[in-house]
Amino acid sequence: MADYLTSFEENGTINIAEDVVAAIVADAVKEVEGVGAMSQNVGESLSGKKAVRGVRVEKIEDAINIDLYLMARYGFDIPVVAQQVQSKVSDAVSGMTGFPVKEVNVHVGGISFNE
Repeated sequence: MADYLTSFEENGTINIAEDVVAAIVADAVKEVEGVGAMSQNVGESLSGKKAVRGVRVEKIEDAINIDLYLMARYGFDIPVVAQQVQSKVSDAVSGMTGFPVKEVNVHVGGISFNE
């Protein structure tokens, strides 16, 4: 069963599956040069929740927190890549869902030597 992010509107509710938000995140990350690949986070295997690889989405009060687990490409400035990921993901998620993004936490777990 999917978990949903819910917005209560004047005419009813809007429910967006967390998997939809995770797919938006994954697509935005692909647009950032210097990201080698998404990687599995430890919580995915322990929580029993199926999720888009390397993305965890959580609604806290009226905002979304996102944790990303990725590998940086060799030769790129990791802090710069992480900041670009944060910006791109925040803009994409808030723009497509209407939910404000409070945090985008980028966890770099390795280096990818593939192009």
